[in-house]
Amino acid sequence: MPFLARLLFRPLAALSLLGLPGCATFVDSATTAEAQQYPPGPALWAVSDADTTIYLFGTVHSLPSDVDWFKGPVQHAFAVSDELVTEVSVGDTGAMQQELLARAQLPKGQSLRGLMSKADRILFEETLVSLGLPVEALDRFKPWYAAMMLSVLPLAKAGFGAESGVEMVLSRDAPGKKMSALETVEQQIELFDGLPMAAQVSFLNQTVTSLNMVGETVAEMVARWLEGDANALARLLNAEIDDPVLRDRLLTRRNANWAEWIDRRLQQPGTVFVAVGAGHLAGKGSVQDQLKARGITTARVVEQPVAE
Repeated sequence: MPFLARLLFRPLAALSLLGLPGCATFVDSATTAEAQQYPPGPALWAVSDADTTIYLFGTVHSLPSDVDWFKGPVQHAFAVSDELVTEVSVGDTGAMQQELLARAQLPKGQSLRGLMSKADRILFEETLVSLGLPVEALDRFKPWYAAMMLSVLPLAKAGFGAESGVEMVLSRDAPGKKMSALETVEQQIELFDGLPMAAQVSFLNQTVTSLNMVGETVAEMVARWLEGDANALARLLNAEIDDPVLRDRLLTRRNANWAEWIDRRLQQPGTVFVAVGAGHLAGKGSVQDQLKARGITTARVVEQPVAE
């Protein structure tokens, strides 16, 4: 799975561009037979106790404007929630972009192409030219940011935009709801900016070599997301993270932190809608796995609520 396609499920790439259990039916998300009852549309889970319901929704941070996903159980769950929780704040995007750009700059005297091998540099320059960019266009930026910038161009041409991404749609439809975030923009940037330079260059090289695959790959990912096939989507999203250190950094450790947050939040009454990248809600080490380790059951929402 090309790294650039995973950026659809990362808030930073997008920046570059009331309800109780009785209101719906939940089932154990691991039960295969009951999976046939899952509604069409992106997967939705719930964690609940006597006075708290926390919905867990896997998102795509950038989408075409004509993708119809905000309906059925997802729309109902959001409507009855008192609070919207996202990975990072979706408030002041201008300030977030400034912070992103500030951290993305290489130190003076360094050049992006100067960090690359001759063969990789030639392919990188050919890619920039094919996209209508001068070969020096990204010289001042760190490799992780250059990878994101390269990914934005084909996605934008395919009609994907942050304004149509799940978090932006939800935030526009959330007047009166409390809004909070699981991480700061600085923490999200550090996930990439804190990588060793060799790992950053490797990410960039992978992005360059997979650009011609982005259309097909992204189409499959969005299709699996819309079908609610969380396990297939997780396999697509996370297959290339075979480095255990990287997997721990980008997925497992963060999922554990978010499970801890959910555990604490259950101590307060209310209905909460948590929207995070879809790759965090399926597969080994998912948020659900981390909750299970804490003795907390996660249930898949399998049918539309019936109005009383």
